[in-house]
Amino acid sequence: MAETEIKPGLNIRTAQKEDASLILEFIKGIAEFENLSYLVTATEETLTESMFGERPYAEVFFAELDGVPAGFTVFFHNFSTFVGKQGLYIEDIFVKPEFRGKGIGKAMFLHCVKLAKERNCGRMEWTVLDWNPAREFYEYFGAGPVDGWHIYRMGAEKFEDALEK
Repeated sequence: MAETEIKPGLNIRTAQKEDASLILEFIKGIAEFENLSYLVTATEETLTESMFGERPYAEVFFAELDGVPAGFTVFFHNFSTFVGKQGLYIEDIFVKPEFRGKGIGKAMFLHCVKLAKERNCGRMEWTVLDWNPAREFYEYFGAGPVDGWHIYRMGAEKFEDALEK
């Protein structure tokens, strides 16, 4: 994915291995925004291995305004057995507070839509905290919550307990 000019001064670029510290900075920023900083255990080393190692598990791109990193998106592919195709799962979209209201979130979201279309994905998914005003933003584009489904999560600290049952 090459650098893409969105509008004057706003540029979307794919993250590189040397961006690990910047990725971590954005992760800490979104965690603070969501009041979840205490959950961040990622390090530059774990991010480098997971995103740029032998088997990358996620992709990242940055939105830069006049050369300054203003936002980031982390995504990966999942798979739908019902659709029979890969999907694009957005883990994080985050715009730094001082850059909000400038179309950066929209540009990053639509970049994901473009990637999903180019990669022949059957759907795109993400989660949004119930209090996050971004819900209205996503609904504007035609997305909505999935009725009847709940997200379950098991942290690594529970793996051993589960295997012993």
